[in-house]
Amino acid sequence: MRPWVPALHAYAYILMLFSLLFLVPTAASLWRADGSHTLYEEAMAAAFAAGVLLWAATRRYRRALRPADGFLIVALTWVVSPLFAAIPLYLYRPELGYVRAYFEAVSGLTTTGATVYVGLDDFPFSLNLWRAFLHWVGGMGVVVLAVAILPLLGIGGRQVFQAESPTPLKEESLTPRVADTAKGLWLTYAGMTLLCMGAFWYGGMSIEDAVIHAFSVMGLGGFSSHDASFGYFHSLALELIAIAFATLAGFNWATHYLALVRRSTKPYWRDPELPYYLGVLAFSSLMLAAYLTVNGAYADFWRALRDTAFHVVSIATSLGLATTDYTLWPFFAQLWLLFLSSFTACAGSTGGGIKMMRAIILYKQIYREIVRALHPNAVVPVRLRNTIIENRVVFAVLGFSFLYMVSIVSLTLVLSASGLDIVTAFSAVVACINNTGPGLGAVGPAANYGWLNEGQTLLLTFTMVLGRLEIFTFLVVLTPAFWRR
Repeated sequence: MRPWVPALHAYAYILMLFSLLFLVPTAASLWRADGSHTLYEEAMAAAFAAGVLLWAATRRYRRALRPADGFLIVALTWVVSPLFAAIPLYLYRPELGYVRAYFEAVSGLTTTGATVYVGLDDFPFSLNLWRAFLHWVGGMGVVVLAVAILPLLGIGGRQVFQAESPTPLKEESLTPRVADTAKGLWLTYAGMTLLCMGAFWYGGMSIEDAVIHAFSVMGLGGFSSHDASFGYFHSLALELIAIAFATLAGFNWATHYLALVRRSTKPYWRDPELPYYLGVLAFSSLMLAAYLTVNGAYADFWRALRDTAFHVVSIATSLGLATTDYTLWPFFAQLWLLFLSSFTACAGSTGGGIKMMRAIILYKQIYREIVRALHPNAVVPVRLRNTIIENRVVFAVLGFSFLYMVSIVSLTLVLSASGLDIVTAFSAVVACINNTGPGLGAVGPAANYGWLNEGQTLLLTFTMVLGRLEIFTFLVVLTPAFWRR
């Protein structure tokens, strides 16, 4: 028996559970009578049948999961599941090809929000709902959802949860049992999403748009039901609601959960990331508003602040919704937004990038090296509040950050060699690896990714998965040593 076959058996359960997600757009299609329910029924049948066949082929090799199994299960979830999620998208617009449909499905599940489609206003409600629902499910993680259910099937989930959890302190759990942790996080996530839906509806959205955009905002995805993205609404009230909930979605969801169960705001005050996270958002919004006003992009500071605050929060948290074409701003402002997408969101959030926690650790490590240069014998630990960060965590963050930069440079060179201009190539890679969605140049918020050829599309699809799985989880599975274990 191959050592990785039991992981395939565990993934079979996840795939069968994933097939049930198609019930959501199917029900929406039947409710609206848009005639597209067969798209989801065919996809659901294909996913469930594949899961059953995989289960039957591997059931003799069932055993307790090992840490290495978690890497393969997570990689399969983010690579194979979108193959089925893309089926309704392909059947609705077959002329675009399956590769672009797969790109859209991966973009949804990784909460990237990069799209290949135009004419979204004319899409069936159920199809736009499916796209946004993928954001919502992918936001907290299909794998984390499965972790709450797999123990009921006799399959432990801690290894999967640790491979999926987007934080350098993965061994910490909120509850003694990882299934309870996953359930608690999902309940908090669902409750916040309902509040966001209600706020959007109260602010003037239709119930359909409220549901779609709540899924998108809480998953920090960026898919909209309109080609004009969030600018379709022309509403300050809705923009403020989006800013508020996107900012909350950029928090560590463990902090939200602890504050809820303890009925206290103390977890927020004790979270070491939040002062940096909120400070970066506030400073960037004010600084860019002043910069754009001084440079003549806006005649009125308050109008500039409205647009900069929305886009700073949207891009920095990797939400990716837009109200205006910020590629018309001075280039410095565009680059600043792209820079923010690389690190601002908190660890344990639904956002992308290297996360604020890693950025803080990098900053403190640089400071430690400067002190050591001045005082070679000094003992200067890296601290987060009152917690000393072990050197192994610091070294892991340094390794991750180096690999992150190497990935961006390498992928940018490949895209540039394929014929793209350097601004479009670089921003597309950064936007996809940070799961942000819109970039600069020809992939800015007023454009999309549908004009890329299939090779470029597949490369950026790989980039989105690489970023969502925080590089190491995915690359471990690609190493020959993993398959020889």
